[in-house]
Amino acid sequence: MRLKRFWNENERALISYMMVGYPDYETSLKAFRVLLKEGTHILEIGFPFSDPVADGPTIQIAHETALKNRIKSYHVFNLSSTLREEFPDTPFLLMTYYNPIFKIGLEKFCKRAKDSGIDGFIVPDLPPEEGKELKDACSTFGLSLVFLASPTSTEKRLRLVCDVSDHMVYFVSLTGTTGARESIPLQSLKGRIKLYRSLCEKPVVVGFGISKPEQAREICKFADGVVVGSHFVKLAGEGKLEELARSVRDIGEALSEAL
Repeated sequence: MRLKRFWNENERALISYMMVGYPDYETSLKAFRVLLKEGTHILEIGFPFSDPVADGPTIQIAHETALKNRIKSYHVFNLSSTLREEFPDTPFLLMTYYNPIFKIGLEKFCKRAKDSGIDGFIVPDLPPEEGKELKDACSTFGLSLVFLASPTSTEKRLRLVCDVSDHMVYFVSLTGTTGARESIPLQSLKGRIKLYRSLCEKPVVVGFGISKPEQAREICKFADGVVVGSHFVKLAGEGKLEELARSVRDIGEALSEAL
């Protein structure tokens, strides 16, 4: 299990998100390669969906464009297979809403994901109370299932999220949707992560709103990693792959400074 091995060997993670098929398939494949070559520790592969309720404007546009480009599930799995051959050791997480999994069928979807080199799923619209069927299917195929916690999560819910998440927990930095922000509520977030750590020993990564090295550095003084999505997607959508490469390197260096 690549994800488990990663956390056994590392203290901090840069988790990078990119949408398959945005602004087109070939450019997205190049952007994924940039993320991986420049220091991404865990790759988050975006699966296009028509109603991405957790995503802000930047990633919503990426979903819409990918769907207009007729990106289907087989494109996602083909891209993952291609990248797995080139990067055999990096954990891949598929970021998808529940509907595509349900429509394809839980076991069929998990098998296709496993066969394409994916290590697990983040499903933002699947609450932990309703995740047993997918968790069972993931367990059958040796896949991780990562649930989300938020600043409004109670102690009871944090315990539940901890119990059902495999290998790590994804902590949402603020209420709202994804999207790069000028500032993150660091002090309140630090307090919530402190509460989380009093209840759970699994690694916790923070996402939503992170786009700058200094944000990543400050967050990784109390969390185990950061998720960067909208910022990277925007650069890829504009074809700025050299700038994307620099940004990945800069954020990766900031994480090492937090240790």
